[in-house]
Amino acid sequence: MRRFALCAALALVVSLPAAQAQTVVDAKALGDQTQGRNWLAYGRNFHEQRFSPLTQINTESVKQLGLEWNMPLPRDHSLLGTPLAVDGVLYFSGSWSVTRAVDAKTGKLLWEYAPKSIEHAGERLRVMWDSNRGLAYWKGTLVICTIDGRLIALDAKTGKPRWSTQTTDTSKALYVSGHPKVFRGLVLIGNGGTEFGAARGYVSAYHITSGKLAWRWYVVPGNPADGFEDASMEMAAKTWTGEWWKFGGGGNVWNGITYDPEFNQILLGTGNGSPWNRKVRSPGGGDNLFLCSIVALDADTGKYKWHYQTVPGETWDYNSSMDIVLADLELKGKKTKALLHAPKNGFFYVLDRSNGKLLSAEKFAQVNWATGIDMKTGRPIEREGARYEDGEELIYPGPLGAHSWHAMSYSPKTGLVYIPKQEVPAVFNDKSVKMVDWRSPYFATSMGVDMGLGHDVPKDVTNSSLIGWDPVKQAKVWEVSQPEYWNAGTMVTAGDLVFQGGVTGEFAAYHALTGAKLWSVNVGSGISAPPITYEVDGRQYVSLLVGFGGAGVSMAGGTALSQFGWAYRAQTRQLLTFALGGKTKMPDVGAPVRPKPIAPADFKVDATLATRGQELYLSHCMMCHGAGAVAGGYAPDLRASVLFAQPEAMKAVVRNGAKMPLGMPRFVDLTDGDLDALQHFVRKRAADDAKAAAAAAKK
Repeated sequence: MRRFALCAALALVVSLPAAQAQTVVDAKALGDQTQGRNWLAYGRNFHEQRFSPLTQINTESVKQLGLEWNMPLPRDHSLLGTPLAVDGVLYFSGSWSVTRAVDAKTGKLLWEYAPKSIEHAGERLRVMWDSNRGLAYWKGTLVICTIDGRLIALDAKTGKPRWSTQTTDTSKALYVSGHPKVFRGLVLIGNGGTEFGAARGYVSAYHITSGKLAWRWYVVPGNPADGFEDASMEMAAKTWTGEWWKFGGGGNVWNGITYDPEFNQILLGTGNGSPWNRKVRSPGGGDNLFLCSIVALDADTGKYKWHYQTVPGETWDYNSSMDIVLADLELKGKKTKALLHAPKNGFFYVLDRSNGKLLSAEKFAQVNWATGIDMKTGRPIEREGARYEDGEELIYPGPLGAHSWHAMSYSPKTGLVYIPKQEVPAVFNDKSVKMVDWRSPYFATSMGVDMGLGHDVPKDVTNSSLIGWDPVKQAKVWEVSQPEYWNAGTMVTAGDLVFQGGVTGEFAAYHALTGAKLWSVNVGSGISAPPITYEVDGRQYVSLLVGFGGAGVSMAGGTALSQFGWAYRAQTRQLLTFALGGKTKMPDVGAPVRPKPIAPADFKVDATLATRGQELYLSHCMMCHGAGAVAGGYAPDLRASVLFAQPEAMKAVVRNGAKMPLGMPRFVDLTDGDLDALQHFVRKRAADDAKAAAAAAKK
């Protein structure tokens, strides 16, 4: 169940701060790595390093860091985004892409714009969350994206809309959760949706002055009988088998997009297959280009230049949608224009970005699907049996990846990359999947394979940490162990500090050379967003959005994340800004809440109905309410919901959409029998967990 965004399109407009000199945010500004006053893009500039040259807050002074101001965000929930800082103004997008401009010194609200994403999504809301990862700025225009697939340009001074364009087919289960990328007067966006229907991934570039389409490039080929859009699709089709186009193919670009100004190219990190299981979508095998690849396109035309595929014939959800960082490295005595990439599959890649040549690749996390990368061919050396050929296999890493969308950072000063690493395995099992008869879902969840260790992941098989990684030596320099998984992205500064938040609610600064923790504060709620830093009137600030969220929270959920008590609506979300000498008291955001399962003594669970209900839960409910009906905090924990003890109320909400304005979609296709089965499944889960809790309490 999701929170409703503001109804008003424009809530407040006041004058903007005048203390800062006007910055023209164009290609020159976005290519400038020397200025630290502003944070102009998702990764600060075109290079996506998330490195700031500011040094006022450093390894010696960080102990004086304190809260300068905070902005409560009571209507927000999942906050994953990176704010932008331009001339003393912070711009950020919150739940349902509600966008705000605030005074960067004081936190005073300047304007607010609500794109009414829930209303525009309509029935498509059932495959959408409330979150997105950020926005873009170009010459006074702010560009936001909405979960329902729109790009909207706003006047940065007033928040008033300039244009809006729909980037997706509204008849398909596609959504946009990422951030737009601006370059050379164009704005680029991809989309997601592989798990919820037949999806064929693509990216689109629009003119930033008008919103008109400039070019579009598809990631995977369509039906050969319809012809191919370009030579790259004809080439890719040779690597597919069967009738893949009936399943879409996948490859959605939902996060990793980098503009490389030195070669005037777009670098795309492409997605996984649709469905995940290659046995279904491409039964005769094949590499399935351009899934799980880094693809370079000409920035002006969108034409294919080169690619490197990290996982040929992907079958584990190992997308390469993680950030792509540009860096100048000294390799074998030669200065190399390199790109750095640490995708889900657990290998850290260094490529020559002039031509896509693989320079090195090594494991940065626990990996058992492959033993290494063959440097002659660039292909992974797969372990026999890893593709669950016999129907089942325990694989490291699982679908959450060794590194997900939580941004890594790179310091040209230390030469290290700072990666939020996680090690969560999965048991891939397709014994019950009907390979020949499998069909793509329609606005429901199905991957063509079952996976996971259930909602209770044993603690002895998971690991999470922050690592400092040397991309030249391809070796770990230091590592800081962290609890569970889904810890947030990083930011590094010339003050030799790495900032990161995490699932426990701790926001910390580490020594960039050693990993020693130098400062920390508990913000009272789980953190999913990465921080930024900027300067106003000679003073350095660090800002962070606090609001636990993302697919690991919503879909995976489970006791690993619910144990912290970041339950739905339990804590008030915040924008926090720190500075040296900050004296503001940390806000009381609300105590941790751990939902208690409701197990009515007079309710008798029907095992057959519960089994049927489990199937429905997996396809319709898990994406928000968590695996095993154990919510991670994004949505209510249904085991503790009184709704599931009241059939008529349940029908009003789940089928008739009584809470749709709050973000809870309606499922008009569910019959009374389906709802009855769902009730029995949830009641069984609640009874089992209540019994287990009572037994544990007696020990």
